[in-house]
Amino acid sequence: MNQLENFRKQKDDFYKNDDQSPFTPEQQKTFKGLVYFPEDASLRFEAIVDEFEKKDQISMPTSTGSVQKYVRFGKIKFTVDGQPSELTIYTSGHEYFLPFADSLAGKETYGAGRYMEPKPIEHNKVLVDFNYAYNPYCAYNDNWSCPITPAENRLKVPIRAGEKIYENH
Repeated sequence: MNQLENFRKQKDDFYKNDDQSPFTPEQQKTFKGLVYFPEDASLRFEAIVDEFEKKDQISMPTSTGSVQKYVRFGKIKFTVDGQPSELTIYTSGHEYFLPFADSLAGKETYGAGRYMEPKPIEHNKVLVDFNYAYNPYCAYNDNWSCPITPAENRLKVPIRAGEKIYENH
């Protein structure tokens, strides 16, 4: 079992059995596992972060009508299926936050978008691995409050990696 397969198995175990799972106890009883795209090595890459000169704090609306504060940190540029794309990376504290929605949102992926936390490699580089893209907890249970992907992070290309839409919500 490779690292990604192990990660996915542990996540399924957590969702099925843990008291901190986003699922209700009723959902946990019938949970059979999350559905994922096959691993795609081309959607794992290092990206240069073009830091914004002015790092504005923004209020990101959530699924429950509240807001969460983030700082617009910088942009990454990459290519998917030959199409140039870019996404804004946000920060909240010391970690990067990358909410995004792709062209499959609402069809094969969660309509409000998926999340990732790019890993810093060196000063201006991050590791982006869409194979670890995940649905926010509100995709499974309406009681969770999740930031909604900003318009600037809605891609016109499909990202066929990471979690697919969860049908049993």
